[in-house]
Order: sequence, then structure tokens, then C-alpha cells
Amino acid sequence: MITKTQLQVKRLFDVVLVMIVLPLMLAPILILVFIATIDTRKFGIYSQCRVGQFGNLFKIYKIRTLKDGEHQLGHLDQYATPIGKFFRRTKLNEFPQLFNILIGDMSFVGPRPDLQGFADELKGNDRIILKVKPGITGPASLIYRNEEYVLERQKDPDHYNRTIIWVDKVKINKKYVMNYSFCLDLKLILKSTLNK
Repeated sequence: MITKTQLQVKRLFDVVLVMIVLPLMLAPILILVFIATIDTRKFGIYSQCRVGQFGNLFKIYKIRTLKDGEHQLGHLDQYATPIGKFFRRTKLNEFPQLFNILIGDMSFVGPRPDLQGFADELKGNDRIILKVKPGITGPASLIYRNEEYVLERQKDPDHYNRTIIWVDKVKINKKYVMNYSFCLDLKLILKSTLNK
């Protein structure tokens, strides 16, 4: 299981990497915000409350992609603009989360940050997932890369997510925390980069 020292090294790595990456990504992020603002006719960045490390709540930042608010699950095609769909499919909408890493709410690698009603309601040994900060990418994120596509084709997306996808994600993320290594994080970052 991940140790206190490993958590400290993980945070140090996040700080060093984000200080290198963020200056390079600042101009692209501003361009994405500008495009999203014109496309959705609302400010191009939105924030949403998510569950973080130890169950603490924080505001996650994303590029706005939907015309009618940012909906939780399923049937996003009803609301997403064509440009928004592209941003979501390519994960460009996740770029502002570099600021979440900078301020310490997130990590480059970890379980994806959940809406309230999921990670905050974990019981027993499942709560070890909350030992680590949520990440921009992670093992479950890679396995369920096309999660929105799957959910959009379910009659009851919320039920399918809670009973099938969420249950599997908990197992995957528990395995990640229990078998954590710095090398594993590097492999997941590399795999995520190559899958773009």
C-alpha cells in the first residue's frame, strides 16, 4: 500500500512536472478558453465540485464543452457542441486541471475525481482509494477511456454507471493504491500520452 514517503515523492514529482508543463500549455489553454467561450456563448472555463483526497471537496476546472450546463452522466450528445465533442473525445477539456495540480488538489496520476455520491460514500477497505489525490489520468481512466460513448448507449446511464462501471473502477483504483510505485505512475503517464 502507498506510504507517506511515497505520497511526498509523488507530490514533489507533480510540482516539478507541472512547473515544466504549465508554462508550455498556458497559451494553448487560453486559446481553448477563447474557442469554448465563442462556441458555447459562456465563459470557456467552468468549475464543478468534486471529491478529493481524504474525501475533501474541491473545485475542478475544465474547458466548457456543453451548450446547456455541464451534465453529470449520459446523453451528452444532446448538449455538447461539435467542438465540445472534439474537446471531450481528445481530452483537451482536461487541460485546466494543471492548475488543480499546481494548487495541490490533484495529481497527474490517480483515480479520476468523482462527483459527490460516489467516492465520498465508499465504505470499509474501499476507502483506501481516498489516500491518494485524484488524477488527470489513471488506470481506470485508461480502461474506461470511452466511458461517455458507452453510457450514451444505455437506456439508464446512471444505473449502468453505478452498478457496472463504478464498481469496476473501485476495484481497479484499489489495486492501484495497494500496489503503488513511482514507476507505475511513469508508465501510466507514458501510456496516457501515447494514447492521445
